[in-house]
Amino acid sequence: MGSAAMRERTVATLTRAAEAYDRKRYEEALRLGRTVADATPGVAPVRELTGLAAYRAERWAMAKTHLRAHFALTNSPEHLPLVMDADRANRRYRAVEKTFAELEESEPSPDVLAEGRIVLAATWADQAHFDRAIELLVRAGASKNLRNPPFRLVRLWYALADVYDRSGEVTSARELFARIVATDREAYDASERLSELGSGAPNKNRKRRRAPISKKRLA
Repeated sequence: MGSAAMRERTVATLTRAAEAYDRKRYEEALRLGRTVADATPGVAPVRELTGLAAYRAERWAMAKTHLRAHFALTNSPEHLPLVMDADRANRRYRAVEKTFAELEESEPSPDVLAEGRIVLAATWADQAHFDRAIELLVRAGASKNLRNPPFRLVRLWYALADVYDRSGEVTSARELFARIVATDREAYDASERLSELGSGAPNKNRKRRRAPISKKRLA
């Protein structure tokens, strides 16, 4: 890494990048993180922070580059769903499916696997493959109704409700959004979307949403 002075400057820059990220100043965090990543490309935490900042800043290509590098350095699949999301945002649908296959082979945790399935389902819904998306989410457990659901299940409920809404299955979408609101009224925009769906027939003039990029909690 060079001299002691250079190391000190690098650590100081990385600290500033982390502070900017914590303050949700993602463009600044990305700029600082890239400076450190250019100097130390083989340091996994640097790649991780820079990739997460790029993801939050919606710089999809850079997010993919740095998070892919993090995976190569650590073999941890934790951020592969975000790599999928980045490709989905750029409509690189085959790349999404390829990364999901890689994710499945990487022995992910249940939470990470659920995130990957959510992104893949949204990718299929983007292409109007609604039946495939619904089947995937139901097989992942999204149809389960638990009184005290884990965060992962609430995420699956939201993803399935979104696909139902986009496919025109308003009754099913409404039931799931209502379930989310009953569990946590502040969860995502579920209350707003439930209100939009109302209690009757679908409003043909209602703005059709594009499913949001992953709402995964990021450290």
